[in-house]
Parts: sequence; C-alpha cells; structure tokens
Amino acid sequence: MSDIHAHKILILDFGSQYTQLVARCVRDLGVYCEIHAHDMKEADLLALAPRGVILVNAPEPAANNVSPAVSALKVPKLEVSNTLQAKDEELRNQLKHFVLEACACEALWTSAEIIKNMIKQVRDQVGNKKVLLGLSGGVDSSVVAALLHKAIGKQLTCVFVDHGLMRKNEGDQVMEMFAQNMGVNVIRVDAAKLFLDRLKGISDPEAKRKVIGNTFIDVFDEEAAKLTDVDFLAQGTIYPDIIESIAIKDGKANTIKSHHNVGGLPDSMRMDLVEPLRELFKDEVRKIGVELGLPHGMVYRHPFPGPGLGVRILGEIKQEYADILREADAIFIEELRAAGWYEKTSQAFAVFLPIKSVGVIDDTRRYEWVIALRAVETIDFMTARWAHLPYELLEKVSSRIIIELPQVSRVAYDVSSKPPATIEWE
Repeated sequence: MSDIHAHKILILDFGSQYTQLVARCVRDLGVYCEIHAHDMKEADLLALAPRGVILVNAPEPAANNVSPAVSALKVPKLEVSNTLQAKDEELRNQLKHFVLEACACEALWTSAEIIKNMIKQVRDQVGNKKVLLGLSGGVDSSVVAALLHKAIGKQLTCVFVDHGLMRKNEGDQVMEMFAQNMGVNVIRVDAAKLFLDRLKGISDPEAKRKVIGNTFIDVFDEEAAKLTDVDFLAQGTIYPDIIESIAIKDGKANTIKSHHNVGGLPDSMRMDLVEPLRELFKDEVRKIGVELGLPHGMVYRHPFPGPGLGVRILGEIKQEYADILREADAIFIEELRAAGWYEKTSQAFAVFLPIKSVGVIDDTRRYEWVIALRAVETIDFMTARWAHLPYELLEKVSSRIIIELPQVSRVAYDVSSKPPATIEWE
C-alpha cells in the first residue's frame, strides 16, 4: 500500500471562490493537496512539507501578502488568477505541467489507494470496538456506511431516522440497499408523526430547520442510548465542511454556513469521532462510492437538503403537502431521466406553494394547489444558471402532474439564477 500523502501540493487561499476548484483539479491529476490560509503559521507550513505551492488569486505583489516562510520555501510556486480559472482547459494544462513536471509529484492519489488507506486508518482507530453511524440515505453517509462495513463489518450499527420528509420510496430504498443487499445492521426509526407534530404551526424557514435538526438529534440520541458498548460515532464530514468551518472559526468567512457535523460531540455522548471522508471533496466521495460497489444512480443523484422536503414546502408543513410534493417531484425526476436531462442538470426538484389557483379539468372547475419546478446547472453550487429545459419536456411534466395529481391545478417553472436567487426556495 502506497503512502498517498507522500507527494503533496499546498494551495494558499486569498479568499477566492475558485480556490476549491483549483484544489479539485490538482486532485484529479492524482496528487494530494491541502488548502490553507495565505497567512498560515510557519510551523504548520514546515510540517506540511509540500512539493509545490499554488497561490490562488493573490494580490500583487504576492510576496508581500504571504508568510516569509512561504517565500523562503525552496519549492516551485505558481500564481493562478481568476482570469485563468475561467478557462478550464488552459487551467487542467498549466496545473498538469506544474504539479507533475515542475514539482515532480507522482500520481498516488487514486480511488483504489484512498480506500485502502481509509480502511487501514479505520481499523487502526477502532480496533475491535463498535461504531454507530447516523445513516441519512445521502451520498456522504451512504459512502461512509459502505466503507465502514468493508472495514469492520458487524462492528458497525447504523440508525436511519425516517422523518417523513424524504423523496418517494427513499426510505425503503435505503433499507433495501444496505440492510438487505449489503447485510449492514440498520435500525430504521419511523419518526414521521413526531416530526410533523413538532412542525405544526411553524412557517419560518430557519425555525423549521431548527425543529427538524433538533428533533433528529433527539430521536438519534434516544436510539443510541439503547445500544451498549458503542465507543465511536461515525460522521460523513467532507473536506469542504472542514475548510469552511475553519474559515468561520478564524474570522475569515462571514457568509458561509457552519456545519452541524464539524467541531466535536455533545458532552452527553461519550464517544470518539470517526470521519473517514474528511480529506475528500464531494466528487471524490462519489468516485469512492462507485469503487465500493454502490449503485451509480444513487451515488450521482442530485443533492438533497438535510431537512428534506421540509424546505421545499413553503410555509407550514403538513402531511397532505408532503404527499403531494413527493409525487410531483417523482414525476419531474422520472421525465428528466427519460429525456436524458437528469445528468445534464446539477440539481432539479419540485416545490410546493401553499397557494391555490383556478383550473379546469374535464370541463369541471377546480381550485387547487400550485407546484413550482426548479432545475439548475452549476459547477460549484456557489453560482448557478437555471436549466434551459426543452419546452416539450416542461409541457409533458406539467401535464402529468396536473392530470395525475387532482390536488394540483397549476405548474410553474423557476427561471431565477443564483445569484440573486438561491437554489433552494427556503
């Protein structure tokens, strides 16, 4: 097994939105890299011992804006500007020459080697003790579950909290994949009624998020308390979570949300953390998932918010609204896949609007709910363009939703880009 961290590149961040894009390009070349603030401490720099340094969008002159230790470092250095980053091919070429030739790095960072290293790290950390994982069905937690199952087998127990705000058939699919097909020990908790009861009368988006998050913790803690001799809690923390949370802690980012799975555990949970994905970007997590044998369709499906449909139902959440939205969303995704547009869009979903509109079906007037469709194209989710779906596709989706769901009388398509709009409606 090779040392996948033996050859590494240091990327100095000056607050550019393209820093992570550059890092992902370096990783795509098969070379490990880390992102650090441009004023990182000398001791940390020397401990890292990089083979090269990339300065992303550094102010001129760059030497006056970095630690003297960086300037004194006897390794190749490359300055990358935002202008160059906009030209992907010219960037995937300049970085290749710098990383593989100027810095003489070997391509050691591969999916197969990463998995071998992560399995060894988990086994070394855990030994013969037990690990608990909150399995949400999302990409990160699913890949963690597959990895831990391969590493420690029956020592892993997963708790899947079904909050009743998931996509159509998603809960059953999670159980089928992990419990039935892979033999993972998964405890399914049907907590839909509890979540809906606590959400009654709440319409503010942030308040809904807090209720859903706190209720999830309550249910998870209750199930965890039933288990004995569990020493570790596994989490799907990934590298962008670490980068953004550190930036907040250091006062270098004030517009990025903090992450619930970064920063330790409550004192009441006497367990140590296992975070096998904390060095990986999202695209790397997906590649690892496929390498571990997870279905491509699951690993590469569109992002889904932690609160689930709770932030795609505007205003108060009710069972009726969730049921309608689930069906409308399933129709939209089904037609996108059939038309070959699912892979062309970065994220697509339906939104329930708590307003009624007049419609006519079979010469009968009806006054029912409105569904909005949202589809975007993006590279990094920091900016996004609304997807220019064919009119024929939108017409088919709209017709199916209105005909198959008598509770819906009108369908709208969201043509807002980010910024100024956000991708999710709440």
